[in-house]
Amino acid sequence: MQPWVAVGAINNAGLVKERLQRELRILAGEGIEVKLEESLTGKLTFFFCRLTDFARCPYKKEDVPVIFRQYIASALSDLILGSWEQLLLQQIIRENYYYFEPAEQEIIYRLALQYVNKGKNQGAESLCLLRRKNKILKRLLEFLRSQNQIVIEGFIRFRLKEYTRDLEEAVDRAVDDYLLEKEYREFVQLLQYFVEIQKPRLELVHVVLYPGGVFKLYNEQKQPITSDSLEEVFAHLVPGEINYEDLLFSVLVSLAPRQIVFHGRQSKEKPVLLKTIQSVFQNRVRECLGCSLCREEGG
Repeated sequence: MQPWVAVGAINNAGLVKERLQRELRILAGEGIEVKLEESLTGKLTFFFCRLTDFARCPYKKEDVPVIFRQYIASALSDLILGSWEQLLLQQIIRENYYYFEPAEQEIIYRLALQYVNKGKNQGAESLCLLRRKNKILKRLLEFLRSQNQIVIEGFIRFRLKEYTRDLEEAVDRAVDDYLLEKEYREFVQLLQYFVEIQKPRLELVHVVLYPGGVFKLYNEQKQPITSDSLEEVFAHLVPGEINYEDLLFSVLVSLAPRQIVFHGRQSKEKPVLLKTIQSVFQNRVRECLGCSLCREEGG
């Protein structure tokens, strides 16, 4: 096993040097002296890490080269996750989804980062990062057992194919989510237009929600709105092809009330409904803090 390792990089040469220097200072504290030399070859910057003295270290002589390479591998795994991972995600988006506008690509990139880290929760993110580092570190250690020269970009391309596939899947999922969200926004804008151009058929509608999405509608006097008032809406519905949420949207858009009041704080379905209906009707929507309708059974 050679007492030196050469690390080459096309990108982030300054970061590579800084990270290696930090790792070598830790080794020096363990009594293992390593000399760092820099060399430029075309687009590649090489950093030669040479073992020079380890007489003062507490480890067995035959273990020192192994420990030395473990430190180098740990530094490289951190660099790949901390610097190259973002470059790789951006590259995947540029190559596979070049037809999106730059602003859209930036949104997809941020979504992909969330998928890579399995969400925004700090604990989950740390766990996912640790798992990815362990996988990369294992590959690096396997490579450095038989090689004393490594080019980071080449190593990622040829030795971390499973890792790059995971990044590609994260980007694909991000694109799917972005398109769904875009369709949702366009749908909301269309409903907003319908609501704006319609003359309100009622000044106020009270909506009482029940478990399972069932709802009841009341007028300004808190009297039930009869099915006769909604005859036009029901006439356009296809039996068996609409759920309660779709029905509520259709009714509210048809009535286009000047104000909508939601009741039934215990309903699990209400938060999702409220978010979408508030997007469509905006400042026309409010929640009741407690009344006789809120206290209805199931509300």
